[in-house]
Order: sequence, then C-alpha cells, then structure tokens
Amino acid sequence: MSQPTLPDIDDVRRAAETLRDVAVRTPMEESRWLSSLAGGPVHLKCENLQRTGSFKARGAYVRIAGLTPEERERGVVAASAGNHAQGVALAAQRLGIAARVYMPEGAPIPKERATKGYGAEVVFHGRHLEDALAEARAYAEETGAVLIHPFDHRPTSAGQGTCGLEILEQVPDVKTVLVPTGGGGLLAGIALAVKALRPDVRVVGVQAAGAAAFPESLASGHPVALQQMQTMADGIAVGLPGEVTFSLVRDLVDDVWTVGEESLSRALLSLVERAKMVVEPAGAAAVAALLDDPRRVETPAVAVLSGGNIDPLLLGKVIRHGLAAAGRYLYLRVCIPDRPGGLARLLAEIGEMGANVLEVTHERISPSLAIDEVEVRVQLETRSAQHAEDVMTRLRERGHRIQE
Repeated sequence: MSQPTLPDIDDVRRAAETLRDVAVRTPMEESRWLSSLAGGPVHLKCENLQRTGSFKARGAYVRIAGLTPEERERGVVAASAGNHAQGVALAAQRLGIAARVYMPEGAPIPKERATKGYGAEVVFHGRHLEDALAEARAYAEETGAVLIHPFDHRPTSAGQGTCGLEILEQVPDVKTVLVPTGGGGLLAGIALAVKALRPDVRVVGVQAAGAAAFPESLASGHPVALQQMQTMADGIAVGLPGEVTFSLVRDLVDDVWTVGEESLSRALLSLVERAKMVVEPAGAAAVAALLDDPRRVETPAVAVLSGGNIDPLLLGKVIRHGLAAAGRYLYLRVCIPDRPGGLARLLAEIGEMGANVLEVTHERISPSLAIDEVEVRVQLETRSAQHAEDVMTRLRERGHRIQE
C-alpha cells in the first residue's frame, strides 16, 4: 500500500478555526457511576450533542469548506448510513452547494429524514455502506460531483481531530481515551491531535465484534475487507478501513478492542438510566468496553459518545435487549400440578418475591410431563440479575421443577 498524504497537528488547528462558528464545543461530563467502577475519574465526551447528532459534522464541513469554486459548482456526493450524510447535508446547505447522498437499504428513518431536512437528495442503494459508496463513486465519475468520503480523506481526519483538541483542553490530566471506531476517521483524528500534544496518553479504538475490520487489518499490515458484518451498531459497521485512517491508526493508536452486542445494549441502557444520555449503539461502544472490564483502563479516562441518532423503534428494541442482558427479564418453564389453584399459587409465590409477571402460557403436551402435570411458561420482570437468581432459588426451595 502506498503511503497516503496524512494530516498533521497544524491541519487540525486550521480545522478548528474553520469550525469555530459551525461545530459545537460539546460538553464533557464526569460520570460518577463509571468512575466508581474504574476506580478513578471517567468522563463522557458528548458528541451525541454535536450539530446533526454526531461528530461527523466536524470532518464533513472541513472537507467541503476546502473545495474550490469550480468544485462547489459541480456539487457533492456522499455515501453514509446516516451520520456522515447529515454532516455533508448541513455543510452543503451552509455553503450553498447541491448534495446527493447514497444510503444503504435499511438506514435509520430519522437519519434519512434529517438528511433530507438539510436539503440533500437521498438515494438508497445496497445492503452495506460499501455498496452505497461504490454507487456514489460511480455517480461522481459520471457527473463530476465531488465525492465526500465518510472518513478516508486528509481534511476529514483533521476535522475529526478537533474533538481530540477539546478532550485535552477539557480533561488536561487524561490518561486514556476510548473512541468508537468504524472506518477509523474519528479514531485517527483524535489520535493525531492527542499524540501530537500528549504522546503519553493511551488512545484505544473500540469496534463492534460483528464489524471489526481493524484487528485483522492491523495484523496484516494493510486494510483487509470483512466478508460479512452483523451488528446493531450501524454507525460503525464499516467493512474496510481507509488508507488515510489505517495509516494513522497503525502509527498512533495503542490498541483496538471489540465489544459484543450484549455489551453494546447494556451500555446504551446504562447511559440512558445513569447518565441520562440518549446515544445510538455505535455511540455507546466506548462505554461498552469500559463496562466489559473497567479496571483495564488507566484513569482519568475519557469515553467518547460518538453519536445519538437512533430510531425510536430501534431504541425500544435495544433497551429491551439491554434489560434482558442485565438480568431484568427472566423467562422460566415451571412444572406444576394440573389441578385447580396450581397456577394461582405459583403466581402468588412469584408476587411475594417482588417479580412482575409479564406473560403466562400453558403447555400440556410434552413427553417430559407427567400425566398430572402442566408446564407453565412465565416471563417475569425482575429488579436485577441477583433478584432473578433469588426468584429461581425460592421457587426450587418450594418444590417447583423449573428450567430457565
């Protein structure tokens, strides 16, 4: 792989000037809940409160603001699952430039609507970001529109690096920065800014395990495309790192960790409950890594909440998934005597233990049941994983034959 032209700290500083009246200096909130788990201060960099709801507005604006008058006349085209789309649409609107955005099928509805709301034309194409990006490239070649890549361009990485400058200003004694990572634009930009000014700070990327292109790419020494991806975190579902981002991550980032789907949903739920922050699954990746192993992070630490653009329907599903992962739901199969009052006694015992019954069904035909038994399938709402264990223990002590 040929070495691309990489940005430097001066590019990041110039980007900060370009964004002075455009991007929001997002809040940095200390999290007592995460701090207690990690054994030291943990802060949340709230890019979910950035304009357009994610960090993408930074890089997209810097890239588009640098176009020549002739390039602006031709318009811009981009591919995005939603956050970059909104950043491009906002920048194009502010600068008076026509914009077309290709989105993969199934992109979140709020992201589509917001992109259109900023004045961009939206076209759906393909299942994954790479499909939409290929179509955007074809459109650029056909029409002369300027392709605004979601992460693989020098000004874009410099723009994302302005988040790193803010982190150092807001938490001067930071030791570790955790960054949600897809194609690597935010991670590369933050690492560039942080390592230039504080090379002692540890910078760690966090990817969804079902869409983790960086570990294999870094091990191979060049970008390697994933053959398939499966994750709820559409904002970081990128199957191939870019050349610019790969080079910066390879040279500057200390480690890349992965987190599973249950960890993502638990983190999202915890951020809603404990931090009062609404984020999308991708935006919760850094917190998910903290929750997986809080003590492996040297504090003071900063976890970047990279985006908050989540479909309310998906939010409901993820919250339910997170509740289940946190032991707040319990599904039991309980064998009881098939006679009057048997179900009532079971439900009364469950109620005495403070569990809430959500659903009850019966199963009478099963070779595992005695002739005078019935299987009751019960879905319960519990207070915690320990409470769920206590409920099962009490039911067994009272003679019930149960299966989780």
